[in-house]
Order: sequence, then C-alpha cells, then structure tokens
Amino acid sequence: MKLLAATNNKGKIKEIVEILSDLGITVVTPRETGLSLDVEETGSTFEENALIKARAWCEASGMPTLADDSGLCVDALEGRPGILSARFAGEGASDGDNIALLLASLRGREERSARFVCVVALALPGGEVIHAEGRYEGIIIDEPRGTEGFGYDPVFYDPVMGKTLAQMSPAEKNARSHRRRALDALKEKLVKSGLLS
Repeated sequence: MKLLAATNNKGKIKEIVEILSDLGITVVTPRETGLSLDVEETGSTFEENALIKARAWCEASGMPTLADDSGLCVDALEGRPGILSARFAGEGASDGDNIALLLASLRGREERSARFVCVVALALPGGEVIHAEGRYEGIIIDEPRGTEGFGYDPVFYDPVMGKTLAQMSPAEKNARSHRRRALDALKEKLVKSGLLS
C-alpha cells in the first residue's frame, strides 16, 4: 500500500516511515507529490483535527492519506496544552518557547503527570476513514534533558525507561511512543478490514 503522510513536520514523517517500514507500506510526503495545502485545524479534539487533515489531503491527492494530530496533556494544567501543543507559546513559537512556557506554568506544582496523545486517521478515496488513538504516560521534569526528538521530548520523562524521550534513541522512542501505539492500533484495524495483510 502507498499512502500520503499529511504533514510537513520532518520529525513526524521520520517516525511514521520508521514505524511503518516493516508493514509493506510506502510513505509518500507532500513534497514528493508537489501538493501544498494549508488545512485549518478547526476541531476541538485530536480526533476531529486528524480527520479534517486526512480528508482534505486525500481529496486533494486522490491517495490514501494518513494524518495525525497529537499533543501533550498535562494533568496539573487541566489537559493543556492539548490540541494547542505546537502553538502553546503562540503562533510560530519554537520548541524552546513552548517548553519554557510549560515549565513556567508548572513552577511550584508537585503534580507532574502527563501524557502524549496521538490520533491517526487514514482517509481512503471513496470516503472511508479509519482512525485509532495511542497514549504515552510520563512525567514533566524541571529542566530539559537530551538532544534527540522534537517538541516536548526533552522534558517528558518515562519512569520505566529512566530517561526523557530526548535521551532515547529513535528506536527506543518509536517502540514506546504514542504515535507507535496509535499506528499499531490502526494496523490492527487495517488487517481486520482486509486492507492490509
């Protein structure tokens, strides 16, 4: 199966390619198709935004299209930054800006539990959409550690592994991540539906 990954985020594309590489799926990027879309994420949940993106890119490309929406949900912040994770510190904010605001928001708080949530949606020509969710539980630490990954990875600590996502190798992260769990759940649905053997 050949599918379009509906994202221009190089970190996400790399993870999707690595996770799906053993499934006989060829991932095509928007750049390779020559398509450029600016899809407004108007949903109020990860699921709604993933579906909006998958449908829009599928319609534009005519290809099966995989989109995801993901973010960090922090219990002490009542689930924020949530669907606004990439823009927590404002439009155009850097990863460093978002991390700085997150740590400032948590200063003095003992409650540090958090989770990454990812919803993936696969839109097929003809209108069918299959989606799945993955979650990854962890703790927000006081200062960044590690140089791998992207986004909030340097402050998201996995107590089982004893390190942050930014301290893990790509293989370690991909074996445990919310995106891996969502894609594995999607794979099960594809196999059950007969779309993937």
